Amino acid sequence: MVFGEKIHKLRKEHGLSQEALAEKLDTTRQAVSKWENNQGYPETEKLLMLSTIFEVSVDYLLKESSDNLMESEKGHYVSREMAAGYLLSARKQAKYLAAGFCLLIFSAIPYFLFKHSVSIFIVSCLTIATLGIVSFVVAGTADDKKYRAITKEPLIFDPNTLKELKAQYALLKRKHLVFSIIGTICVAVGGLSFAFARKGLLDITAQSMAPYYALCVFLLGIGAYILTNLLATSETYSVLIENDEYVNRFSARLARKSKKVLRKFED
Repeated sequence: MVFGEKIHKLRKEHGLSQEALAEKLDTTRQAVSKWENNQGYPETEKLLMLSTIFEVSVDYLLKESSDNLMESEKGHYVSREMAAGYLLSARKQAKYLAAGFCLLIFSAIPYFLFKHSVSIFIVSCLTIATLGIVSFVVAGTADDKKYRAITKEPLIFDPNTLKELKAQYALLKRKHLVFSIIGTICVAVGGLSFAFARKGLLDITAQSMAPYYALCVFLLGIGAYILTNLLATSETYSVLIENDEYVNRFSARLARKSKKVLRKFED
């Protein structure tokens, strides 16, 4: 694929007309048309601007080799820069999602600590639960529009970019193993301790029950935050590395529909 074809393809993928691209580059529509028809090349400054706008390297724009697969395969091209941007954006979403689950669990803590005062209990519980719901909404609406095609279409990578992503994912899974153990321990200790206390299997005085239950719920919330964040982050890498499976997965289709509903709600 030659330079002009790449500019045309990238412009279409980003939903830009020749006029809109020309405006971003502070040039004319005729100049963009000439580039796409391989009747000339932009100057260095414009070339760097194109690289920034389309989130691809200058090397990719200029090289005609190793991109022949783009001609025979249909899909959304993902550059190294675009993949890094998507991963950063998705990690932020994962943190908001994990915080939402954590806060909803934490909303039960005031019941144990302030159940003697109904007004304080209700206000505290509703405040924390509301923050959790807000966090869910932010997670569902914070996705960047320029990355939406990544979760909807088959993806095409340069071989080196895909190799780097797989290496990053392998390293990430090793790091996640430690945190997943911690998260699982928090959930297990919090849940089992709560269940044992409810059944009277632990020697705890009546005065100590409220803070004890609050601590159990706290551990459950922390564990939920850790595990949810890990799962969401791993899913992000799966979107890129195992794209064919992800695009057709039921959970992925359901997630896309949920995001559409949340974006309509936001609008």
